[in-house]
Amino acid sequence: MDINQKKNEKQSDPSNKDCNIGSCQEEKKDPLKKEIELIQGKLEKEKNKFLRLFAEFENYKKRIQKERFDIFRAVHEQIFIDLIPILDDFERGLKELKKSKDELLVKGVSLIQEKLIKILKEKGLNKIKIKKGDDFNTDLHEAISQIPAVTENLKGKIIEIIEAGYILKEKVIRHAKVITGK
Repeated sequence: MDINQKKNEKQSDPSNKDCNIGSCQEEKKDPLKKEIELIQGKLEKEKNKFLRLFAEFENYKKRIQKERFDIFRAVHEQIFIDLIPILDDFERGLKELKKSKDELLVKGVSLIQEKLIKILKEKGLNKIKIKKGDDFNTDLHEAISQIPAVTENLKGKIIEIIEAGYILKEKVIRHAKVITGK
């Protein structure tokens, strides 16, 4: 036998302890494949964890922004509620000033009142428009008293307006206080 035949027999012999070229590479690849799959699994878990954490953070930012907006809106609304009695005082004061003969004083106070009303309107505060004889609406009016109606057509209608009501951007912040007919 020559030397080349012996080498071929050694390589083809299954009992040979030396690795065949293909089988040794498969054995080396198999642990590497397992390790790569394990690392890819860990990477996928970390990626999902990161995405969930990122989504939670985005939701947190949106919630905080909404809460901040709600707080500012509530404070804004409370400021308007606190200013409404001042508007009432202006109206009562002007009624009393008109009894006096000092027109410059009446005109000055009237200008201040108009300026305040203009600013509040620009910010969204509007007076509820009602007049005597309108239908009573519980969404806009608060009946503080009922009196017997003079005529049949005034039953359930507004007979007297005691205090004006106000709406702030489509929300009633003070109902108009009225007397209705029964």
